[in-house]
Amino acid sequence: MSTPIYQLKEAACLTTSVLAYGHFNTIHPGHIRYLRHAKSLGKKLTVAIIGESFSKKNAGQSEFIFKPKERAEALSLIDIADAIVLLNEEELPEAIKTLKPKLLVLGKEFENGESDIINNSIKELKKVGGSIQFHAGDIHYASSDLLSRSEQELTEQRKAEFKKACQRHGLTAEKLIKSMQAWKNKNLIVVGDTIVDQYAACEAVGMSAEAPVVVVRELETKNFIGGASVVASHIQALGANCSLISVVGKDNTANLVENELKNRKIKNYLIKDPSRPTTFKKRYIVENQKLFRVSRLEDHSLDSDIEKQVIENIKKAALNAQGIIVSDFVYGVITEKILDCVQEIAKDNNLMLFGDLQCSSQVGSVTKFKNFSLLCPNEREARVALQDKDSGLELLSKMLLENSKSERLIMKLGAEGFIAYDRTTNQELIRQAFPALSANPLDVAGAGDSLLAVMATGLSSNEPMMATAALGCCMAALAVNTMGNTPINANLLSNYIQEILIQ
Repeated sequence: MSTPIYQLKEAACLTTSVLAYGHFNTIHPGHIRYLRHAKSLGKKLTVAIIGESFSKKNAGQSEFIFKPKERAEALSLIDIADAIVLLNEEELPEAIKTLKPKLLVLGKEFENGESDIINNSIKELKKVGGSIQFHAGDIHYASSDLLSRSEQELTEQRKAEFKKACQRHGLTAEKLIKSMQAWKNKNLIVVGDTIVDQYAACEAVGMSAEAPVVVVRELETKNFIGGASVVASHIQALGANCSLISVVGKDNTANLVENELKNRKIKNYLIKDPSRPTTFKKRYIVENQKLFRVSRLEDHSLDSDIEKQVIENIKKAALNAQGIIVSDFVYGVITEKILDCVQEIAKDNNLMLFGDLQCSSQVGSVTKFKNFSLLCPNEREARVALQDKDSGLELLSKMLLENSKSERLIMKLGAEGFIAYDRTTNQELIRQAFPALSANPLDVAGAGDSLLAVMATGLSSNEPMMATAALGCCMAALAVNTMGNTPINANLLSNYIQEILIQ
């Protein structure tokens, strides 16, 4: 059942323990976290929605894409609040006077006290004996949804969310597939760390009698190329052309990488560094359950001679390219000098720049990427880079965009999907949340690489941000439903889009 919606003048009869407030123009996981936290603080939650707010900069046009009632109807379907109240513009003090809440919960972005609306609201709140809390909602990097709903229910819900996101931007299956056709014959460069992932399928034997450790018997192993190599592989499989520039060791693992890239017809400049092994990660699995991972790597920065070779190869490949992707796992390949040169080369050749820095087990900061066309961090990486564990997703994303001066942003949220941020011709931010379409993924390793590959290919082809993000959402769903880094081709992606949107 959807939540009832009231005009403010009709809301005097409501019993309100907790009052939440916002515009909810495009609902995303950050809003849901905020509302769930507010709901946990009292018996009755009422949400006050900001009405039409007009911008002087836009000559009196509304700042919001959707009308208040449309925003309220979308919010009511989430079924967290007990009631929704529509305001005229930002009349929060009047809402407090009418509803008399015991607690007002506001996002962390309101805490600085610079807004007259908030200051007046706090004064009104004191008159009715209420208190205030600034909170963005609890931060989780994993999901517990499967404890309360079946996999089928979650999958259907997420497909419905995806369809609504596409409808909001006028995206049909035909339009998305047509967007993919623009990828053909585009040329991209991927620079970064090459990784070989080995999966060891095992049989559980039992517990050791000598020590409290699990004993397994290794049955079979399979190698996959990952890191920057799988980003390049996805791009090539999707129909574009890709050149890979990376550093490997002088070992058999490097030979494996060379052979695989040759089989996939990926032009590569693999520079062999005798001072480091090719980064190798071995994962032990029983059935579909990963037990642990062992990594063999060196993460020292490149010496000057190797660094010079990387830069020369980037310059050579840039002559026929439309974009450069920096895939940095913080294993030493992307040095400060190489990053500076990549930015200069991109500027000189009018190339788009795409950046992804993954530091789950390393120390790095995505804010070192400045003036990029797109950044693709996950929430944890963004919080570590900005040293911010409290701000809501919206404020966090805005701060990262401002700090990095990036044009666009994909904020990855794991099981909650991601939020795509784009800019209008007036440089105003627009955003859209896309769900994680796979409710029970088989292997999440490499999901971000597949998303990065689509975003870079689409934007380098001058395709719209939201259409490309929708395609990236589908690409990531396909990637997590296979074990290991397997390139996703254009036909597979096209079929999956039709399966979801044409029903």
